[in-house]
Amino acid sequence: MKILTIESSCDETAAAVVDDARRVLGSSLATQIDVHKLYGGVVPEIASRSHMEAILPVVADALRQAEITLDELDAIAVVNEPGLAGSLLVGLAAAKALCVAANKPLIAINHLQAHVYACRVAFDEDPFPCVGLIISGGHSSLYRCAGPIDFEPLGATIDDAAGEAFDKVAAMLGLPYPGGPSIQRAAEKGDPKAYDFPRPMLNDHDRLQFSFSGLKTAVRYKLAGVGRVDFSTQKISEQERADVAASFQEAVCDCLVGKAVQALRKCGMKTLCVGGGVAANARFRQKAFEASEKYRFKLFIAPPKLCTDNAVMGAIALERYKAGLFADLDLDVSPGLVRDRDLAAEGIRRSAELR
Repeated sequence: MKILTIESSCDETAAAVVDDARRVLGSSLATQIDVHKLYGGVVPEIASRSHMEAILPVVADALRQAEITLDELDAIAVVNEPGLAGSLLVGLAAAKALCVAANKPLIAINHLQAHVYACRVAFDEDPFPCVGLIISGGHSSLYRCAGPIDFEPLGATIDDAAGEAFDKVAAMLGLPYPGGPSIQRAAEKGDPKAYDFPRPMLNDHDRLQFSFSGLKTAVRYKLAGVGRVDFSTQKISEQERADVAASFQEAVCDCLVGKAVQALRKCGMKTLCVGGGVAANARFRQKAFEASEKYRFKLFIAPPKLCTDNAVMGAIALERYKAGLFADLDLDVSPGLVRDRDLAAEGIRRSAELR
């Protein structure tokens, strides 16, 4: 069995060909980082237009690497939720067109579930059942994963995602986009205990939610005080910049790891799978491994190249194919803002049930 997977949920256009042994036969990716760097973040309209330019060349490249034609595929899979509406629509339209042209079935992929499944692709061992933690620029979410396609939401961020917080704080510090790698590099020379930033919701053991808006505000007040301010006029030393970066990064990682441990306890599970761009952060990975040893749970974190958006994690489509879960050609997208709001509300209810 061979499946073409397509990813276009945000600002990466990707395609891959995988077989039923989860081997990657071909993988191609076109990044938009340089385009959005001019604006300090992803601009949805520009992202969707860039996807339109890249989608067919990326698909053709993945097929070329796999030495396979459309006719030799068993199915075509595409991410349809969650994400930026315009970006998702480009990938979905391309997948539908290819399905019609080659007479192949369509498989819908949930982007967040695919991030967790990246751990299944990367490791020989089957990690399910587990708690899934997805941390990225647009999402900070927890799932109870009974199986590879059996996901129940536990909680999500009630405001900003961890990756977004990294981007915004990096901008405050005058560091380049994307903020995650910039903060990590600056933090290497800083003291993580220099500033005692808050750990929002970490001590709220009744709810498996995240919140990073207040943490961003605390960093802002530390840098510039209360009131309106033009950060471009602020002067701080390189050491102060490094200390703020390290202290902020420490607070974010404490929140992410702490809530994941709480989720494991509530669910009575001993395995944690982590995916998403923020999972590539070196300090997060270190603290997660330390927690796994302290609290005696098994930890799977996708390798960095499978943390950021990619089509290889779309191998979760193999599981849906085997289960006969195909999509109709009238499939629509489910953008991220609606999805996250519903997920947060569902998480609050489920957290109450687990008390």
